[in-house]
Formats: sequence, structure tokens, C-alpha cells
Amino acid sequence: MDGSTMVIGAQDRLADVMAAVIEVAAESGESGTYTADVARTLTAVVGKVAARIAVEAETRGFRSGWGEAVALTAGGKGEGAQVFRM
Repeated sequence: MDGSTMVIGAQDRLADVMAAVIEVAAESGESGTYTADVARTLTAVVGKVAARIAVEAETRGFRSGWGEAVALTAGGKGEGAQVFRM
């Protein structure tokens, strides 16, 4: 999975959560039960989901970068690391 696919997937997940939050807020407003506590709770849900998405994206980015680095060293010319003394 490349970086652009990860971003689109994260955007889709966040869009789904936002749609659900808006639906809950609208239904709560229609029933007359929308309060400041409901607003704070829904805001917290969006914040937590967004934070998880960010952490997952960072973790995947690190893993893919690490995997690329290992692949490059495994497929190299066999020269190994170069050490320079100063």
C-alpha cells in the first residue's frame, strides 16, 4: 500500500465517522436532546478517531520506509557499509 492509498483510506474512515457524528447530532437535535454534553462527546469521538488515524499512518509510514531501506541493503552490490574515520 503506497502513501496515497493510505491517505485516501484514512480520509474515507474519517469521512464515515464525521457522517455518523452529524447524523447523531441531527437526530439528537430533532428529538430535543442535543446538549453541550452531547456536543463535547461527539467532538471527543472525532478527535480520538482522527488521532488513531494519524498514529496508524505514522506507524505504516515508518514500517514501509524501514522495509524499503532493508530491501535496498539486501539488493545492494554487496559492498556493505563504508566507515570513514575523522
